[in-house]
Amino acid sequence: MSSLAQRLGKVVVDCDDPATRAAVRNDPGRFVAGPGTVLIDEYQHVPEVLDAIKAELNRDLRPGRYVLAGSTRYSTLPQAGQSLTGRVDILDVLPLAQMEIDGNASEPLVHRLLQGMTSPPVAEPSPTTRDEYARRVTSGGMPVALRRPPGRSRSRWFSNYLDLVVERDVIELSRVRQREMLPRLLNQLAARSGQVLNIASAAQAIGMEKSSAENYLRLLEAVFLIQRLPAWGTTLGSRIARHPKVYLVDAGVMAWLLGLTPAKISQGDPAVLTEYGHLVETFAVGEILKQVSWWDAPVAVGHFRTAAADEVDLVLERDDGAVIAFEIKAGTRIHGEDLRGIRALRNRLGNRLLTAVILYTGALSYTHDDGILVLPLDTLWTPRWR
Repeated sequence: MSSLAQRLGKVVVDCDDPATRAAVRNDPGRFVAGPGTVLIDEYQHVPEVLDAIKAELNRDLRPGRYVLAGSTRYSTLPQAGQSLTGRVDILDVLPLAQMEIDGNASEPLVHRLLQGMTSPPVAEPSPTTRDEYARRVTSGGMPVALRRPPGRSRSRWFSNYLDLVVERDVIELSRVRQREMLPRLLNQLAARSGQVLNIASAAQAIGMEKSSAENYLRLLEAVFLIQRLPAWGTTLGSRIARHPKVYLVDAGVMAWLLGLTPAKISQGDPAVLTEYGHLVETFAVGEILKQVSWWDAPVAVGHFRTAAADEVDLVLERDDGAVIAFEIKAGTRIHGEDLRGIRALRNRLGNRLLTAVILYTGALSYTHDDGILVLPLDTLWTPRWR
Protein backbone atom coordinates (compact mmCIF):
# COMPACT_ATOMS: atom_id res chain seq x y z
CA MET A 1 0.00 0.00 0.00
CA SER A 2 2.83 2.42 0.87
CA SER A 3 4.57 1.88 -2.48
CA LEU A 4 1.29 2.47 -4.32
CA ALA A 5 0.78 5.67 -2.32
CA GLN A 6 4.25 6.88 -3.32
CA ARG A 7 3.56 6.13 -6.97
CA LEU A 8 0.24 8.01 -6.89
CA GLY A 9 1.43 10.80 -4.63
CA LYS A 10 -1.28 10.01 -2.09
CA VAL A 11 -1.47 9.58 1.67
CA VAL A 12 -2.77 6.31 3.11
CA VAL A 13 -5.70 6.53 5.51
CA ASP A 14 -4.41 4.04 8.09
CA CYS A 15 -7.31 2.73 10.16
CA ASP A 16 -4.89 0.68 12.24
CA ASP A 17 -4.01 3.95 13.99
CA PRO A 18 -6.50 4.55 16.85
CA ALA A 19 -6.77 8.32 16.26
CA THR A 20 -7.31 7.89 12.51
CA ARG A 21 -9.81 5.12 13.16
CA ALA A 22 -11.85 7.33 15.48
CA ALA A 23 -11.81 10.21 13.01
CA VAL A 24 -12.95 8.00 10.12
CA ARG A 25 -15.69 6.48 12.25
CA ASN A 26 -16.99 9.92 13.24
CA ASP A 27 -17.07 11.29 9.69
CA PRO A 28 -16.42 8.58 7.05
CA GLY A 29 -17.80 10.72 4.23
CA ARG A 30 -15.02 13.30 4.61
CA PHE A 31 -12.31 10.69 4.14
CA VAL A 32 -13.75 9.13 0.99
CA ALA A 33 -14.86 12.28 -0.85
CA GLY A 34 -12.93 13.80 -3.74
CA PRO A 35 -12.01 13.06 -7.35
CA GLY A 36 -8.67 11.30 -6.81
CA THR A 37 -7.84 7.77 -5.72
CA VAL A 38 -8.39 7.16 -1.99
CA LEU A 39 -6.19 4.58 -0.24
CA ILE A 40 -7.48 3.04 2.99
CA ASP A 41 -5.50 0.47 4.97
CA GLU A 42 -7.07 -1.93 7.51
CA TYR A 43 -10.51 -0.69 6.49
CA GLN A 44 -12.17 -3.59 8.32
CA HIS A 45 -11.71 -1.69 11.61
CA VAL A 46 -14.24 0.89 10.37
CA PRO A 47 -16.70 -1.05 8.19
CA GLU A 48 -18.99 2.01 8.20
CA VAL A 49 -16.64 3.47 5.60
CA LEU A 50 -18.07 1.01 3.05
CA ASP A 51 -21.46 2.72 3.17
CA ALA A 52 -19.81 6.09 2.60
CA ILE A 53 -17.91 4.67 -0.38
CA LYS A 54 -21.13 3.21 -1.76
CA ALA A 55 -22.77 6.64 -1.62
CA GLU A 56 -19.82 8.14 -3.50
CA LEU A 57 -19.92 5.40 -6.15
CA ASN A 58 -23.64 5.96 -6.65
CA ARG A 59 -22.65 9.43 -7.87
CA ASP A 60 -19.45 8.51 -9.71
CA LEU A 61 -18.72 4.89 -10.63
CA ARG A 62 -15.34 5.46 -12.30
CA PRO A 63 -13.05 2.45 -11.64
CA GLY A 64 -9.96 2.88 -9.48
CA ARG A 65 -11.42 5.51 -7.14
CA TYR A 66 -10.71 3.45 -4.03
CA VAL A 67 -8.10 0.94 -2.97
CA LEU A 68 -8.93 -0.85 0.27
CA ALA A 69 -6.52 -3.17 2.07
CA GLY A 70 -7.25 -5.26 5.13
CA SER A 71 -6.13 -8.29 7.07
CA THR A 72 -9.64 -9.83 7.09
CA ARG A 73 -11.47 -11.37 4.16
CA TYR A 74 -13.95 -8.90 2.69
CA SER A 75 -16.78 -11.43 2.57
CA THR A 76 -16.71 -11.93 6.36
CA LEU A 77 -17.43 -8.32 7.30
CA PRO A 78 -21.01 -7.69 8.52
CA GLN A 79 -21.73 -4.79 6.15
CA ALA A 80 -19.75 -6.16 3.22
CA GLY A 81 -22.55 -8.17 1.67
CA GLN A 82 -24.89 -5.24 1.19
CA SER A 83 -22.48 -2.33 0.77
CA LEU A 84 -20.34 -2.79 -2.33
CA THR A 85 -21.73 -5.84 -4.10
CA GLY A 86 -21.13 -5.47 -7.82
CA ARG A 87 -18.87 -2.48 -7.31
CA VAL A 88 -15.69 -4.07 -6.02
CA ASP A 89 -12.93 -6.34 -7.34
CA ILE A 90 -11.51 -8.59 -4.63
CA LEU A 91 -7.88 -9.73 -4.71
CA ASP A 92 -6.30 -11.94 -2.06
CA VAL A 93 -2.86 -10.54 -1.21
CA LEU A 94 -0.94 -13.64 -0.14
CA PRO A 95 2.45 -13.84 1.58
CA LEU A 96 5.39 -13.16 -0.71
CA ALA A 97 6.25 -15.84 -3.25
CA GLN A 98 9.87 -16.98 -3.47
CA MET A 99 10.14 -15.32 -6.90
CA GLU A 100 9.14 -12.02 -5.32
CA ILE A 101 11.60 -12.47 -2.45
CA ASP A 102 14.42 -13.14 -4.93
CA GLY A 103 13.33 -10.37 -7.31
CA ASN A 104 13.07 -12.90 -10.15
CA ALA A 105 11.04 -11.51 -13.05
CA SER A 106 11.16 -14.65 -15.21
CA GLU A 107 7.98 -16.27 -16.45
CA PRO A 108 6.67 -18.49 -13.64
CA LEU A 109 6.71 -22.27 -14.02
CA VAL A 110 2.94 -22.50 -13.44
CA HIS A 111 2.28 -20.08 -16.29
CA ARG A 112 4.46 -22.16 -18.60
CA LEU A 113 2.49 -25.25 -17.66
CA LEU A 114 -0.85 -23.51 -18.14
CA GLN A 115 0.36 -22.52 -21.61
CA GLY A 116 0.98 -26.18 -22.45
CA MET A 117 4.62 -26.91 -21.56
CA THR A 118 5.10 -30.70 -21.44
CA SER A 119 8.90 -31.16 -21.44
CA PRO A 120 11.50 -30.38 -18.76
CA PRO A 121 12.31 -26.67 -18.83
CA VAL A 122 15.90 -26.97 -17.58
CA ALA A 123 18.95 -29.00 -18.42
CA GLU A 124 21.53 -28.25 -15.70
CA PRO A 125 21.19 -29.71 -12.19
CA SER A 126 19.64 -27.60 -9.45
CA PRO A 127 22.20 -25.98 -7.13
CA THR A 128 19.78 -25.76 -4.18
CA THR A 129 20.96 -27.79 -1.18
CA ARG A 130 18.88 -29.51 1.47
CA ASP A 131 19.87 -26.83 3.97
CA GLU A 132 18.76 -24.08 1.58
CA TYR A 133 15.40 -25.78 1.05
CA ALA A 134 14.94 -26.09 4.82
CA ARG A 135 15.80 -22.41 5.27
CA ARG A 136 13.32 -21.23 2.65
CA VAL A 137 10.51 -23.54 3.72
CA THR A 138 10.75 -22.62 7.41
CA SER A 139 11.04 -18.89 6.65
CA GLY A 140 7.79 -18.58 4.69
CA GLY A 141 6.79 -15.36 2.96
CA MET A 142 5.65 -12.86 5.60
CA PRO A 143 7.56 -9.65 4.72
CA VAL A 144 8.14 -8.39 8.27
CA ALA A 145 9.26 -11.82 9.49
CA LEU A 146 11.75 -12.08 6.63
CA ARG A 147 13.32 -8.79 7.70
CA ARG A 148 14.05 -10.29 11.12
CA PRO A 149 17.16 -12.46 11.54
CA PRO A 150 16.41 -16.18 11.99
CA GLY A 151 16.23 -17.21 15.59
CA ARG A 152 14.81 -15.48 18.62
CA SER A 153 13.89 -12.21 16.89
CA ARG A 154 11.88 -13.88 14.13
CA SER A 155 10.29 -16.31 16.58
CA ARG A 156 9.17 -13.40 18.75
CA TRP A 157 7.61 -11.74 15.69
CA PHE A 158 5.58 -14.87 14.83
CA SER A 159 4.39 -15.10 18.44
CA ASN A 160 3.34 -11.45 18.55
CA TYR A 161 1.73 -11.66 15.12
CA LEU A 162 -0.49 -14.59 16.04
CA ASP A 163 -1.43 -13.04 19.37
CA LEU A 164 -2.40 -9.82 17.58
CA VAL A 165 -4.47 -11.61 14.93
CA VAL A 166 -6.38 -13.56 17.57
CA GLU A 167 -6.80 -10.69 20.04
CA ARG A 168 -7.73 -8.05 17.47
CA ASP A 169 -8.88 -9.34 14.08
CA VAL A 170 -10.70 -12.47 15.23
CA ILE A 171 -12.36 -10.78 18.20
CA GLU A 172 -13.57 -7.96 15.94
CA LEU A 173 -15.24 -10.47 13.64
CA SER A 174 -17.09 -12.46 16.26
CA ARG A 175 -17.71 -12.87 19.93
CA VAL A 176 -15.48 -15.76 20.84
CA ARG A 177 -16.55 -17.50 24.02
CA GLN A 178 -13.45 -19.67 24.35
CA ARG A 179 -10.69 -17.36 23.20
CA GLU A 180 -8.00 -19.64 24.64
CA MET A 181 -9.15 -22.46 22.33
CA LEU A 182 -8.30 -20.59 19.13
CA PRO A 183 -4.50 -21.03 19.43
CA ARG A 184 -5.02 -24.69 20.36
CA LEU A 185 -7.16 -25.29 17.30
CA LEU A 186 -4.63 -23.48 15.11
CA ASN A 187 -1.88 -25.74 16.45
CA GLN A 188 -3.98 -28.80 15.64
CA LEU A 189 -4.54 -27.55 12.10
CA ALA A 190 -0.83 -26.81 11.69
CA ALA A 191 -0.06 -30.41 12.65
CA ARG A 192 -2.61 -31.56 10.03
CA SER A 193 -1.67 -29.15 7.25
CA GLY A 194 -1.54 -30.93 3.91
CA GLN A 195 -4.00 -33.59 5.07
CA VAL A 196 -7.70 -34.17 4.51
CA LEU A 197 -9.62 -32.00 6.93
CA ASN A 198 -11.19 -33.87 9.84
CA ILE A 199 -12.52 -31.11 12.05
CA ALA A 200 -14.20 -33.56 14.43
CA SER A 201 -10.85 -35.22 15.19
CA ALA A 202 -9.10 -31.86 15.63
CA ALA A 203 -11.85 -30.69 17.98
CA GLN A 204 -11.74 -33.90 20.02
CA ALA A 205 -7.97 -33.59 20.44
CA ILE A 206 -8.40 -30.30 22.33
CA GLY A 207 -11.68 -31.05 24.09
CA MET A 208 -13.83 -28.82 21.93
CA GLU A 209 -17.27 -29.32 20.43
CA LYS A 210 -17.28 -29.96 16.70
CA SER A 211 -19.76 -27.15 16.00
CA SER A 212 -17.59 -24.63 17.85
CA ALA A 213 -14.48 -25.85 16.05
CA GLU A 214 -16.20 -25.39 12.69
CA ASN A 215 -17.09 -21.80 13.61
CA TYR A 216 -13.55 -21.09 14.76
CA LEU A 217 -12.19 -22.70 11.60
CA ARG A 218 -14.13 -20.15 9.54
CA LEU A 219 -12.69 -17.35 11.66
CA LEU A 220 -9.12 -18.59 11.09
CA GLU A 221 -9.87 -18.66 7.36
CA ALA A 222 -11.25 -15.13 7.53
CA VAL A 223 -7.97 -13.74 8.91
CA PHE A 224 -5.84 -15.58 6.32
CA LEU A 225 -4.21 -18.07 8.70
CA ILE A 226 -5.59 -21.21 7.06
CA GLN A 227 -7.13 -22.16 3.73
CA ARG A 228 -9.12 -25.12 2.50
CA LEU A 229 -8.29 -26.84 -0.77
CA PRO A 230 -11.51 -28.39 -2.12
CA ALA A 231 -11.81 -31.92 -3.41
CA TRP A 232 -11.56 -32.06 -7.19
CA GLY A 233 -12.95 -34.60 -9.63
CA THR A 234 -16.01 -35.60 -7.65
CA THR A 235 -17.90 -36.06 -10.93
CA LEU A 236 -15.39 -38.69 -12.09
CA GLY A 237 -16.91 -41.43 -9.96
CA SER A 238 -18.64 -42.25 -6.71
CA ARG A 239 -15.41 -43.38 -5.05
CA ILE A 240 -13.70 -39.98 -5.23
CA ALA A 241 -13.17 -38.25 -1.88
CA ARG A 242 -15.29 -35.16 -1.33
CA HIS A 243 -13.61 -33.67 1.73
CA PRO A 244 -11.24 -30.68 1.44
CA LYS A 245 -7.65 -30.58 2.59
CA VAL A 246 -6.49 -27.94 5.04
CA TYR A 247 -3.34 -25.85 4.75
CA LEU A 248 -1.70 -23.09 6.71
CA VAL A 249 -1.53 -20.06 4.42
CA ASP A 250 2.13 -19.38 5.33
CA ALA A 251 4.72 -22.12 5.76
CA GLY A 252 6.75 -19.90 8.11
CA VAL A 253 3.81 -19.65 10.51
CA MET A 254 3.35 -23.42 10.30
CA ALA A 255 7.04 -24.07 10.98
CA TRP A 256 6.95 -21.78 14.02
CA LEU A 257 3.83 -23.45 15.41
CA LEU A 258 5.40 -26.91 15.02
CA GLY A 259 8.82 -25.81 16.29
CA LEU A 260 10.52 -26.83 13.04
CA THR A 261 13.88 -25.17 12.36
CA PRO A 262 16.60 -25.96 9.79
CA ALA A 263 18.82 -27.26 12.59
CA LYS A 264 16.09 -29.58 13.89
CA ILE A 265 15.30 -30.85 10.39
CA SER A 266 18.98 -31.59 9.67
CA GLN A 267 19.13 -34.04 12.59
CA GLY A 268 17.07 -36.55 10.60
CA ASP A 269 14.64 -37.64 13.33
CA PRO A 270 11.88 -39.68 11.59
CA ALA A 271 9.02 -37.89 13.36
CA VAL A 272 10.49 -34.50 12.47
CA LEU A 273 10.99 -35.54 8.86
CA THR A 274 7.34 -36.58 8.64
CA GLU A 275 6.30 -33.11 9.83
CA TYR A 276 8.80 -31.60 7.41
CA GLY A 277 7.18 -33.51 4.55
CA HIS A 278 3.82 -31.88 5.35
CA LEU A 279 5.58 -28.52 5.67
CA VAL A 280 7.21 -28.88 2.24
CA GLU A 281 3.83 -29.73 0.72
CA THR A 282 2.22 -26.72 2.41
CA PHE A 283 5.04 -24.51 1.15
CA ALA A 284 4.90 -25.82 -2.44
CA VAL A 285 1.11 -25.69 -2.70
CA GLY A 286 1.27 -22.11 -1.46
CA GLU A 287 3.88 -21.19 -4.08
CA ILE A 288 1.82 -22.75 -6.88
CA LEU A 289 -1.40 -21.05 -5.78
CA LYS A 290 0.38 -17.68 -5.67
CA GLN A 291 1.48 -18.16 -9.28
CA VAL A 292 -2.06 -19.21 -10.21
CA SER A 293 -3.33 -15.95 -8.70
CA TRP A 294 -1.12 -14.03 -11.19
CA TRP A 295 -2.77 -15.78 -14.15
CA ASP A 296 -5.50 -13.78 -15.88
CA ALA A 297 -7.77 -16.63 -16.99
CA PRO A 298 -9.89 -18.62 -14.51
CA VAL A 299 -8.26 -21.74 -13.05
CA ALA A 300 -10.07 -24.22 -10.79
CA VAL A 301 -7.91 -25.73 -8.04
CA GLY A 302 -8.33 -28.75 -5.80
CA HIS A 303 -6.90 -32.07 -4.65
CA PHE A 304 -7.71 -35.54 -5.94
CA ARG A 305 -8.13 -38.61 -3.75
CA THR A 306 -9.80 -41.98 -4.28
CA ALA A 307 -11.28 -44.38 -1.76
CA ALA A 308 -8.19 -46.54 -2.32
CA ALA A 309 -6.01 -43.62 -1.07
CA ASP A 310 -4.59 -42.82 -4.51
CA GLU A 311 -4.08 -39.08 -4.33
CA VAL A 312 -2.67 -36.08 -6.15
CA ASP A 313 -1.66 -33.14 -3.99
CA LEU A 314 -2.83 -30.35 -6.29
CA VAL A 315 -4.89 -30.25 -9.48
CA LEU A 316 -5.27 -27.19 -11.72
CA GLU A 317 -8.04 -27.13 -14.32
CA ARG A 318 -8.05 -24.55 -17.11
CA ASP A 319 -11.32 -23.11 -18.36
CA ASP A 320 -11.13 -25.44 -21.40
CA GLY A 321 -11.08 -28.54 -19.13
CA ALA A 322 -7.36 -29.33 -19.53
CA VAL A 323 -5.74 -30.45 -16.27
CA ILE A 324 -2.29 -30.06 -14.72
CA ALA A 325 -1.46 -32.32 -11.77
CA PHE A 326 1.18 -31.75 -9.08
CA GLU A 327 2.62 -34.24 -6.64
CA ILE A 328 5.06 -32.87 -4.04
CA LYS A 329 7.80 -34.87 -2.33
CA ALA A 330 10.26 -33.72 0.32
CA GLY A 331 12.77 -36.44 -0.63
CA THR A 332 15.63 -36.35 -3.12
CA ARG A 333 14.55 -39.47 -5.05
CA ILE A 334 11.38 -40.47 -6.85
CA HIS A 335 10.10 -44.04 -6.62
CA GLY A 336 7.44 -45.86 -8.61
CA GLU A 337 5.00 -45.67 -5.69
CA ASP A 338 5.17 -41.87 -5.87
CA LEU A 339 3.48 -42.00 -9.29
CA ARG A 340 0.45 -44.01 -8.22
CA GLY A 341 -1.93 -41.11 -7.65
CA ILE A 342 -1.08 -39.42 -10.95
CA ARG A 343 -1.56 -42.69 -12.81
CA ALA A 344 -4.97 -43.16 -11.16
CA LEU A 345 -5.93 -39.64 -12.24
CA ARG A 346 -4.70 -40.23 -15.79
CA ASN A 347 -6.78 -43.40 -16.03
CA ARG A 348 -9.87 -41.30 -15.38
CA LEU A 349 -8.96 -38.24 -17.44
CA GLY A 350 -7.17 -39.62 -20.49
CA ASN A 351 -6.13 -36.78 -22.80
CA ARG A 352 -7.61 -34.15 -20.49
CA LEU A 353 -4.49 -34.54 -18.34
CA LEU A 354 -2.25 -32.07 -20.11
CA THR A 355 0.80 -32.38 -17.85
CA ALA A 356 1.70 -34.15 -14.62
CA VAL A 357 4.55 -32.85 -12.49
CA ILE A 358 6.38 -34.23 -9.49
CA LEU A 359 8.30 -31.60 -7.51
CA TYR A 360 11.06 -32.94 -5.27
CA THR A 361 14.25 -31.77 -3.53
CA GLY A 362 16.58 -33.69 -5.86
CA ALA A 363 18.84 -31.96 -8.37
CA LEU A 364 17.85 -33.39 -11.77
CA SER A 365 15.04 -32.50 -14.18
CA TYR A 366 13.79 -35.31 -16.37
CA THR A 367 10.76 -36.99 -17.91
CA HIS A 368 9.75 -40.30 -16.36
CA ASP A 369 9.04 -43.29 -18.59
CA ASP A 370 5.29 -42.60 -18.68
CA GLY A 371 5.65 -38.88 -19.46
CA ILE A 372 5.49 -37.44 -15.95
CA LEU A 373 7.78 -34.44 -15.47
CA VAL A 374 10.12 -34.67 -12.48
CA LEU A 375 11.43 -31.24 -11.50
CA PRO A 376 13.44 -29.79 -8.60
CA LEU A 377 11.24 -27.82 -6.23
CA ASP A 378 13.29 -24.67 -6.84
CA THR A 379 12.03 -24.59 -10.44
CA LEU A 380 9.08 -22.75 -8.90
CA TRP A 381 11.24 -19.71 -8.15
CA THR A 382 14.42 -20.06 -10.23
CA PRO A 383 13.13 -21.11 -13.66
CA ARG A 384 16.09 -21.77 -15.95
CA TRP A 385 14.42 -21.99 -19.34
CA ARG A 386 16.27 -23.42 -22.30
